[in-house]
Amino acid sequence: MENTRVVIVGAGVLGTLHAWHALERGHEVVHIEREREARGASLRNFGQVWVSGRARGAELETALRSRELWEEIGARVPALGFRANGSLTLLRTDPEVSVAESAAARPDAAARGLTLLTAAEARALNPALRGEFTAALHCARDAAVEPRTAQLALREALLATGRYTFLPGREVRDLVGEHGVRDDHGDTHTGDAVVLCTGAWLGGLVREIAGEIPVRRVRLQMMQTAPLGEPLTTSVADADSFRYYPAYDSAPLDAGQPQEPVAAAHHMQLLMVQRLDGGLTVGDTHEYGQPFPFDTGEEPYEYLVRVVERLLGRPAPPVRRRWAGVYAQCVDPARVVHRQRVRDGVWLVTGPGGRGMTCAPAVAEATANELGW
Repeated sequence: MENTRVVIVGAGVLGTLHAWHALERGHEVVHIEREREARGASLRNFGQVWVSGRARGAELETALRSRELWEEIGARVPALGFRANGSLTLLRTDPEVSVAESAAARPDAAARGLTLLTAAEARALNPALRGEFTAALHCARDAAVEPRTAQLALREALLATGRYTFLPGREVRDLVGEHGVRDDHGDTHTGDAVVLCTGAWLGGLVREIAGEIPVRRVRLQMMQTAPLGEPLTTSVADADSFRYYPAYDSAPLDAGQPQEPVAAAHHMQLLMVQRLDGGLTVGDTHEYGQPFPFDTGEEPYEYLVRVVERLLGRPAPPVRRRWAGVYAQCVDPARVVHRQRVRDGVWLVTGPGGRGMTCAPAVAEATANELGW
């Protein structure tokens, strides 16, 4: 496609990275967002570029390519807050160590940067971890960005090209003509291609033009603390993450170590990453049955605080924020994203699930390649 105009709907991380790739290839971009700023799952997450838990095959390849792209973009946009901090999954029991040993012995362990560490080695890598664990699975390829500010930082870089127009507070209501959309202000925006990155907004226009797509909505609860008072040099997970991420064979846990009742009831794992201000983002839960409750329960938060304190070996910093979020996830776990041509020149891209921040750069690059940008 020669240098042309691309219309992108949705200013979360997936839409923003599609805009990035379009501009990188010389195109003009009109970017439409129904909120004044993106407010969905792209902000309500850990900011982790999580290679370690990705399923082998296409998902891992996408995550590794995204890791490369995040580092390249981060070097050009320092305000993105990219840091190659790696991660430690902390292990307390023999079944947990067994899962980690299997992961570290797999042929793709080197590509993921996986190494099994003793507790002393893990504490040398991350001295803030002074609590109860016997070993740790280290992933050197995991990284992080700042989720609350990443889109803003990227947008500043996009605006600097002079070929990018951002139109917030406009909800797209219709497709018009061959490659155009009409918003709720009555304005029409046309281009040579339209990409709909609508996240968990699966009704309205999306249902009208694409029907029922194989994507579901998932709700999660998270929180953020006051500054820890010392560096948490890696992201941190507990072994319940082995039950959630497809990279691991969790059979030893499932057979011999039942999940604690609160964690099982809320499909929980501990993930923890330090923000640039020193606070900790801690989560999370997973809820699949709709309609989702309008409120958030306190029991999962209390459980997460206990796990954090057990691993830190000290009281957790006070919780400053709590929130719930909803993301879109492909029903087929083998699919990284749902990419569908809804008509000639108009594409819907959604459903990365909990992999949006990790995989968005490579997903957007794949869209650009498929559309011949």
